[in-house]
Amino acid sequence: MESIFNNSFATLVAYVGIVSIYLLVIPLILFYWMNNRWNVMGKFERLIVYGLVFLFFPGLILFSPFLNLRLRGDSKG
Repeated sequence: MESIFNNSFATLVAYVGIVSIYLLVIPLILFYWMNNRWNVMGKFERLIVYGLVFLFFPGLILFSPFLNLRLRGDSKG
């Protein structure tokens, strides 16, 4: 019985780890990458970013109320 509990616990820990990476870690890295490289990306890098946005969209939606990617324009009036 103890081995079943440990196996279930290990499975639960694995699921929590995978979900947290998918919903928290990679979207934050993607936000940071897009924010720093948006104006200097090449076309292939932008294509990769669009693919990653499609892939990690649920995590990006979770952070969208708190983070934004507004471009920093000129500080002129």
